Amino acid sequence: VQLQASGGGLVQAGDSLRLSCATSGGTFSSYAMGWFRQAPGKEREFVAAINWNGANTDYGEPVQGRFTISRDNAKKTVYLQMNSLSADDTAVYYCAAVATYSDYDLGQYEYEYWGRGTLVTVSS
Repeated sequence: VQLQASGGGLVQAGDSLRLSCATSGGTFSSYAMGWFRQAPGKEREFVAAINWNGANTDYGEPVQGRFTISRDNAKKTVYLQMNSLSADDTAVYYCAAVATYSDYDLGQYEYEYWGRGTLVTVSS
């Protein structure tokens, strides 16, 4: 499975941004999809995940209530809508996939496939 994230950029605090992750190869609907981020000098952090059919989602505590993950299986794409952005959200955002039909603890899985990442910079 190949993943290509896009949609990053420079925004101001309080703005919104939507990331996309287009996939190719594999059977998209058999994968749970996740978003992770890595800020400069910090470890990679779980952001959000969605199960194979979009019915269940999981979020990291820092983004709860501000970010929304969704997917379109027909387009083989997963999205991350980010609202009320702050400087703390500045990071490279990566999308990832794992072959599972599980509905729970999606942030705890060992994701198998990773995209290259897209940079989000939030100015304060």
